[in-house]
Amino acid sequence: MDSPTSSGTPRIVIVGGGAGGLELAARLGQTLGQSKVTLVDSRPFHIWKPSLHEVAAGTLDIHQEGLSYLMLAHMRGFTFARGELLAVDRERRMIRIGKVVDAAGQTILPERELHYDTLVLALGSISNFFNTPGAAEYAVTLDSTDAAEAFRLTMLKNMAQVDQARASDPQAHLRLVIVGGGATGVELAVELREASHVISAYGLRNFEPERDLAITLVEGAPRILSPLSEKISRAAHARLARLGIQVETQCRVAQITPSEVHTADGRTFPADLCVWAAGIQGPPVLASLGLPLNRLGQLEVNARLETPDPHILALGDCCAAPWAEGKNVPARAQAAHQQADYLAGKILARVQGEDEGESEDSGEPYVYRDNGSLVSLGREAGVGSLMGKLSGRGLFVSGTLARWMYMSLHLMHHRAVLGFWRTAALALARLLMRRTQPRVKLH
Repeated sequence: MDSPTSSGTPRIVIVGGGAGGLELAARLGQTLGQSKVTLVDSRPFHIWKPSLHEVAAGTLDIHQEGLSYLMLAHMRGFTFARGELLAVDRERRMIRIGKVVDAAGQTILPERELHYDTLVLALGSISNFFNTPGAAEYAVTLDSTDAAEAFRLTMLKNMAQVDQARASDPQAHLRLVIVGGGATGVELAVELREASHVISAYGLRNFEPERDLAITLVEGAPRILSPLSEKISRAAHARLARLGIQVETQCRVAQITPSEVHTADGRTFPADLCVWAAGIQGPPVLASLGLPLNRLGQLEVNARLETPDPHILALGDCCAAPWAEGKNVPARAQAAHQQADYLAGKILARVQGEDEGESEDSGEPYVYRDNGSLVSLGREAGVGSLMGKLSGRGLFVSGTLARWMYMSLHLMHHRAVLGFWRTAALALARLLMRRTQPRVKLH
């Protein structure tokens, strides 16, 4: 394989097919073509990460919602390489990606090397246990589709076991503790409560969700959804209370055991299942790059999303980009979308030989625009603010309107990847399919 300097064709490699990475690949691929743009991901298909709580509850089927990277590569003009990022050789400008094996462990694709002229890291994030004893061993995370799907199957199994046990043990029930009162924890709690009603109606005759499923949400801050306004927090708290979900704030988790969650102030919550949704950190592979990381293991980038290595850029949750008042850009889907737009202009200018210092697209720093926050609170409800700041200023919305607007964010992401007409056809097809399918995945 030729070296980066021997080829006249600029090679752009994007590692990570999440919201930002995939949108960037689609934008660049349409303009530059397959020979110049390669997207790398360890999975064969794409799921919008903010919807993983729906996968975990079974209200979204990954095998229907997932978009094949190979299909998207063909449609949008980039190359897809499947494999996990193992190492980056900055001197040779080369990445090494892992082999791909089937269910029996047979190798489908061997380890490979890919050379780059520009490398964009869009690896996302993983859960941060903050060195809490027992968390890594006994708590479930929703970092990936595999983890969300595994949790869904475990939840179904436990509900079926309680249903069977109720015949001989009137005290049998399922106790779930969710650690973290951010958007993921809140949305998961509501989605699981609603899904449990549907699952019980489909055949668990002895299982009564209000009686047999106890959901406790544990948050260390004084209120849930603490980065958002108090009004949003209060509305979400009231919704959880109406659904019978117990909310414990100012409650820092000190230890997790196979059957309990212990807090620093001496409280104990029995837990048959524990979900950790309390924080994020950068993937471990970033530590091997020899580039500056913050205390959360995220790559430190400047206002142009550049690392100290001029050939490596970063976007999304894996990097810490400067924002206002000494803060970093928050780890949110809208930030990744904006950063993908910004880097598309920057990289196109670089490839076309423009002087970045004089290019309008690439010379100006990236500026995060807070377009508001929306939180799903179930099938027919939501809460949030529009055109606001994280401090809470903006237009408050709630109920069905907020839920529809939340759903529109997913469609906007699809439009960025698929285009308008394909997104419209996909939305219509899924709407019609739901007429003949259960509201939750039961197998």
